Amino acid sequence: MKNLSIIIPIYHNEKNLPITFQVLKDKVLKNLSEYEIIFVDDGSKDASYEVMQKLKKQNNNIKLIKLSRNFGSHAAIFAGLEHATGNCAAVISADLQDDPNIILQMYKKWVEGNQVVLAVRKNREGSWFQKFLSNTYYKIFQKIAISHMPKNGFDCFLIDQKVISVLSQIEEKNSTIMGQILWCGFKRDIIYYVRKAREVGKSRWTTSKKIKLFIDSILSFSYFPIRAVSVFGLIVFMLSFSYSIFLIIRKFIGGTSIQGWTTLVVLQLLVFGVQMLVLGLIGEYLWRTLDASRKRPVYVIEIIEE
Repeated sequence: MKNLSIIIPIYHNEKNLPITFQVLKDKVLKNLSEYEIIFVDDGSKDASYEVMQKLKKQNNNIKLIKLSRNFGSHAAIFAGLEHATGNCAAVISADLQDDPNIILQMYKKWVEGNQVVLAVRKNREGSWFQKFLSNTYYKIFQKIAISHMPKNGFDCFLIDQKVISVLSQIEEKNSTIMGQILWCGFKRDIIYYVRKAREVGKSRWTTSKKIKLFIDSILSFSYFPIRAVSVFGLIVFMLSFSYSIFLIIRKFIGGTSIQGWTTLVVLQLLVFGVQMLVLGLIGEYLWRTLDASRKRPVYVIEIIEE
């Protein structure tokens, strides 16, 4: 087995790939005795795969995986992990926002006996709005889902082959691999780095993908949404019941009718809104159950070049 597998998910990175590979050669690969690089093309529509093939001709330790369509970065990472032959595997992005030097830092922690090493963002370059959204997501996830999620989250990590085997047994879609790694347990350590702003190309990490990740993360690892709806429904019921008792008592004691058409309409709209919210939440859970029951694969491989 090779000591280290380096997995790099690719999606529309034709401009970044040559630069990323050169930085890897200059900073990382020369310090490793045994390694493999696994490029996973997640259904790119540009020339990313052609660039990957050119890089493979320069290095025999490169393995190429092309997925049949875009399944998402986490599915691409799973594909790389399940085809990794190293004793451990590190995952890093292709856009150079994550310094490749962290691979060597994580590898050193693994040699010391850690089975999971997380590269946590100490800070990140970019707009304050991006920082706010990212920090808010991880704070919420830490608060209501997995309490030991690092404060600023992580995108890059290194895991032992034993952890990979456990992840391969989890037949779960619409989830997050970061949460699954933390859920597995195992001995872990953390390194810190500053995430750089993207300099080449355009990010494909769209708002809709971020929203889906947030929903998947919370619904997969927390009972908070369904519990919160139940508690809110109980509160509304108690308030409604109490108000009904108040109206009945006032009617018989005071003998006067209460003008409350506006109040009645507002209450009906509120209850209707809550019911739709509950139905939507139940629908999310039901759809995920249906999706899991169909047992479709997380990803489909079109080509493998070893």
